[in-house]
Amino acid sequence: MLFSEVIGQREAKQLARQMVEGDRLPHAVLLYGSPGGGSLALALAFAQYVLCTDRRPDDACGECANCRRSSRMIHPDLHFSFPVTGANVTSDDHLVQWRAALAQNPYLEVNDWLQLIGAENKQGNINKEECNRIIHKLSLKSFEDNYKILLMWLPEYLGKEGNRLLKLVEEPPENTLFLMVSENTELILPTILSRCQLIKVPPLSDEAVAGGLQDRGLAAGTEAQAIARLANGNFNEAIQMAARQEGDNAKLFIEWLRKCFRGHGVEMVNWSEKLAALGRENQKNFLLYGLHFLREYLALKFTGESEVRLRGEELSTAGKMIPIIGLEQLEKLTHLFSECVYHIERNAHPKILFLDASIQVNQILKQKTPIAALAK
Repeated sequence: MLFSEVIGQREAKQLARQMVEGDRLPHAVLLYGSPGGGSLALALAFAQYVLCTDRRPDDACGECANCRRSSRMIHPDLHFSFPVTGANVTSDDHLVQWRAALAQNPYLEVNDWLQLIGAENKQGNINKEECNRIIHKLSLKSFEDNYKILLMWLPEYLGKEGNRLLKLVEEPPENTLFLMVSENTELILPTILSRCQLIKVPPLSDEAVAGGLQDRGLAAGTEAQAIARLANGNFNEAIQMAARQEGDNAKLFIEWLRKCFRGHGVEMVNWSEKLAALGRENQKNFLLYGLHFLREYLALKFTGESEVRLRGEELSTAGKMIPIIGLEQLEKLTHLFSECVYHIERNAHPKILFLDASIQVNQILKQKTPIAALAK
């Protein structure tokens, strides 16, 4: 991937180029930013720029043998590590799917990836076997007598296994580059984080997202601008919104709120079973959408529609909720959804979790005089 193909991120691109051109390339670089902001796409362009044999001041040439192989993610000195599921499963077992997924969308998010490889109820991780393979790969001589690069997507999924890589990150073999891409640096071991040169990748501007959609033929004119405003700097979300009228999580969440508001016991039991069948990563994604909805609801309540990143039925439902949910209730709902995410990550029984959450949502919504608008 070329820097010119990465949407926006002018300053981050410039910093990456300066590291290489100024011969000041550290042995470990961590690009961090919010999901869909382009950190992974930027890392792919960074790796190709390092490996290019005829690089230009502003970009890789895109024509040399190294560039052709890097762009297809088959360069023998470019290795990948990313979250998978299973105790002894490694990234190598999913390289074909990985290359296809990035060729289609280098802005993909972890939930999309895990569902693609059939995660279902399993949570992703970067396991012990993966760490051992990384150590082995980077101990070998490079094929092209140039840099060996390990591009690790989401090192926060290492957990404590990151200790196995600590010495390698601190004292790697000559001409070895650790190129890491993170969405949550707080979950990375401090000992790993402290050994990396950090490059911040901010959320994309609305103009960059709209331009990216138009360049790819996904949306045009005012439609692209509207989607960009709603995507909040997340190009992956913008791609998905361009492909559908309204988010699946949005419809599911609104329907759940309505059933909780009505408080019919059988309905809530059936709905809890439906949510439990989604799989843990989808459940987390559903609840994270709920937190997003509550944030935007708060903005709608106090600033008006022009500042809100909701669309269609989401916006209509949020408007109807204004006389129902006050600040105290909003705080309780936010705390509840955050707690549910915490317990899902720790393998709570999903049917019990969502039934309990449904009952609590009903109690929170009924704290004030019920208004029938939400129950329609």
